[in-house]
Amino acid sequence: MVSGDASFRRYYRLTSTTPALILMDAPPSHEDVAKFVRLDLAFAAAGLPVPQIVAQDLEHGFLALEDLGDQMLSQRLDDHATRWYQAALAMLPAVRKVHQHTDLPRFDAAFIQRELGIFTEWFVGKYLGRVLNSAEQQLLNDTFHIIEHNLLQQPIAGMHRDFHSRNLMVLADDSLVAIDFQDAVQGPVCYDAVSLLRDCYVRWPDAQVLEWARHFYQQLQAEGFYAAGFTAFQRDFDFVGLQRHIKVLGIFCRLNFRDGKAGYMADLPRVYGYVVDVAQQYAELQPFARWLESLVPPAWQEQRQ
Repeated sequence: MVSGDASFRRYYRLTSTTPALILMDAPPSHEDVAKFVRLDLAFAAAGLPVPQIVAQDLEHGFLALEDLGDQMLSQRLDDHATRWYQAALAMLPAVRKVHQHTDLPRFDAAFIQRELGIFTEWFVGKYLGRVLNSAEQQLLNDTFHIIEHNLLQQPIAGMHRDFHSRNLMVLADDSLVAIDFQDAVQGPVCYDAVSLLRDCYVRWPDAQVLEWARHFYQQLQAEGFYAAGFTAFQRDFDFVGLQRHIKVLGIFCRLNFRDGKAGYMADLPRVYGYVVDVAQQYAELQPFARWLESLVPPAWQEQRQ
């Protein structure tokens, strides 16, 4: 097996073919292979480099894909990081156009709240073992609606929805190819840039992220996608990242407790750090930050004893 990921898909390298191919085994009971094919073709039509599909057996959940090698962008980030991130951000105009080539779900209020509910169930309930009292439940409801309100007023575009350093493959010529795009939706135009620059698997100094975010903002302005000033953009960037990272706290715990994939728990402190750092910057989110800080560090201290 070449690798697995957070899904039920498994990948195998077929070396008996010339060139080598990757066999994707995606059990139809858990994975929608037809959707993967549809989105692969749509992203390619939009101009995003994605794996070429060589053969398919949709009934049994098998695809033969071009072999992109083994090197993820995450393995090259010590080598001219700014150049790599600018190359990755340059892929996003194509992502923003994907909805012109296929129908995509909307990242709407119900979608946002459903994702945030994963945090409540799996991070708060299962991981922290906490049953919320009425005041805590109201705090989460208020916080989640503040986040939802911000996200719904942002400019909308096609979204990869998991655009980060482990989902960008580096080819022999140093070009990048996007993978793991099957959860694409239409949603906030900042989302994929936040996913990349505030990566759940690597954290950069805030000043560096700000520089890269400004580059992305200028890209959006050049496309006519974002008319507001940089301060408004930065707020939108922060709120989108906050929603994503709150969800990811729940996702990583669900992968651990439900699916037996414990490796993601090592990344929990980094994601928690993103959540608290952003929430502390905005008065309306500070009660949520204080609540988290009253629960999480003591729980981790107790686990270490």
